[in-house]
Amino acid sequence: MPLCKTFSQSEREKLRKDRDVLPPLSDGPFGPFPKIWNPRGRDTSKATVSTSVSVLMAKNKAAAGQATAAAAPKTAQADILIGHTGTGGVTVSTFKGTGGANTSLSNGRFGDPAGPGKTGAYSKQRMPPTDFRHHYERSDLPLSIQHGAKRSLLWKVDVSKLDYHHYLPIFFDGLRELEEPFSFVAYQGSMDLLEGGGAKILPTVPQLIVPLKTALNSRHPDVLRKVFHVIQKLVVSGDHIGEALVPYYRQLLPAFNMFKNRTKNMGDRMDYGQRNSHDLSSLINDTLYMLERYGGPDAYINIKYMVPTYESCM
Repeated sequence: MPLCKTFSQSEREKLRKDRDVLPPLSDGPFGPFPKIWNPRGRDTSKATVSTSVSVLMAKNKAAAGQATAAAAPKTAQADILIGHTGTGGVTVSTFKGTGGANTSLSNGRFGDPAGPGKTGAYSKQRMPPTDFRHHYERSDLPLSIQHGAKRSLLWKVDVSKLDYHHYLPIFFDGLRELEEPFSFVAYQGSMDLLEGGGAKILPTVPQLIVPLKTALNSRHPDVLRKVFHVIQKLVVSGDHIGEALVPYYRQLLPAFNMFKNRTKNMGDRMDYGQRNSHDLSSLINDTLYMLERYGGPDAYINIKYMVPTYESCM
């Protein structure tokens, strides 16, 4: 009988698949090890994902450097031989581009039998390390995780007495974290702050746009789901917040338009992800409905400008 994987193991496997776009992972499930910890006596067989990934990346980088140095004369010779020789009858639509090269002597521009390369419009983008992780590792956040039947955050001070201009952008910046415990703390902390903020949230709206835009541009489905839930909570957390977001639709809604119609074709089967808010298309429609409902009279025309397929719910 095969052994069942634990939650931690399954989450680690998901992170390994995205390690090319994620920042370096932590040393353990509870965060990084202390700076004064000496790694010399560490058992390499028990090394965590971050250590193994960093070592593997260093080896691959060194091997790639040697291969590039060895193939440099051949590449230069090939460029000289095929340069300025035309396309050989290959149509322009099959060109793969110059690959970022600044010179016309590039193999890619003369076509490729494999056809044009993928644009990667919907692929996951590389996510740099967040400021939220830095603050959490330094214990700058007045909270701790309360473990029980269901995890929650135990705030050391009253949430309504916090400086929202300082803390709310930090938690919003952590929404693009996928590793635990950073992912849970950032998402739940954002929800708790929006729940108890009241009138303090409206003045901080301009500071929240850049973290939200950065998270949306990651194009990672798990990150997008968290951002959509937070935006839904944001527009109902105080008066006039939905109207204050209207001038920033051009920064936020391009990702909505990109993934709005990317729904799964389940055939005659039932998609249980809709019930759990896992379907991006349904989640985007619900978020747009709330933006229109709480955005005032100018919300619909601005949403329609950025998302042409949107239909009013009013």
